[in-house]
Amino acid sequence: MTSASHYTFRRVTLDDLALLEAWQKTPHVVEWWDASEPYSEADLADIRVARWIVSRAARPFAFMQDYAVHGWEEHHFSYLPKGSRGIDQFIGEADMVGIGHGSAFIATRMQSLFDDGAPVIATDPHPDNERAIAVYRKLGFEKVGSPQETRWGLILPMLARR
Repeated sequence: MTSASHYTFRRVTLDDLALLEAWQKTPHVVEWWDASEPYSEADLADIRVARWIVSRAARPFAFMQDYAVHGWEEHHFSYLPKGSRGIDQFIGEADMVGIGHGSAFIATRMQSLFDDGAPVIATDPHPDNERAIAVYRKLGFEKVGSPQETRWGLILPMLARR
């Protein structure tokens, strides 16, 4: 297992778009992440979403985003208390998958969101993504309903509370 203190998060910049596009084309990311439209300058300007490049030992290896669940009309998490955040992420570098980095860096970001006052953190993996669901359960997320179709695709709603 890895130590959470070894992860750094920096905001995604325009200079990162080629890296994100390359990561989104890797088979292990394509399986669960819609890569049909790469990120754009407009995406990075969207204040509802904080996008991060995650690094370990100065090596960028993952992407993470957290977002205001009340930022979209009829969002599937809009019933959550004010200040709640949603999260999504993927590990872009295949050699970093399956060795504990995902749960470690997600836990680090979750702690930061809770420290900043988020009462609830939501996530919505595809119901067939057993690896992600297992990681989220390990981190304290609980399923809060059945799989449902959203405008972002089929999801399994999960929540972690402070």
